[in-house]
Amino acid sequence: MTLTAKDVAEITKLLEESSFDELDLEIDGVKLSLRRGGGSKPTAPTAPTARTAPASPPTGVAAHSSPARVPATSLDPNVHDVPAPLLGTFYRAPKPGAPPFVEIGSTVQAETVVGIIEVMKLMNTVRAGVSGRVTEILARDGVLVEYGETLMRVGTA
Repeated sequence: MTLTAKDVAEITKLLEESSFDELDLEIDGVKLSLRRGGGSKPTAPTAPTARTAPASPPTGVAAHSSPARVPATSLDPNVHDVPAPLLGTFYRAPKPGAPPFVEIGSTVQAETVVGIIEVMKLMNTVRAGVSGRVTEILARDGVLVEYGETLMRVGTA
């Protein structure tokens, strides 16, 4: 037995609906590690012979996919940066043509989904991580984002 993309999507959905924060699974040498709440580990299955290396943009994709990278942290102590939990393509809406998850001025809770990052055809939810009001949206829709890059900012005061 091996895991298909459909299996991984179903497992991811089950984890999202459960009270668990993480899941580690190994089937026939394929390891799958899932983390909720913006964990830093990838959610894509890896082959046992795969090397662990820092993520880098795919060949042919410029390292500066967006016009300018935003400073990692806000200088205002009442503003929380929402970082990209992994490298991939950031989407503001659940599907093309749908309204965005949040807009500037939207009120969010820690578990509010504020975007999606696609990695290897798998959609990974991005949660706010803090309660407050969205003050800035820095990442453009459909653009490659790097791990730790600030996607948006949430005012907590």
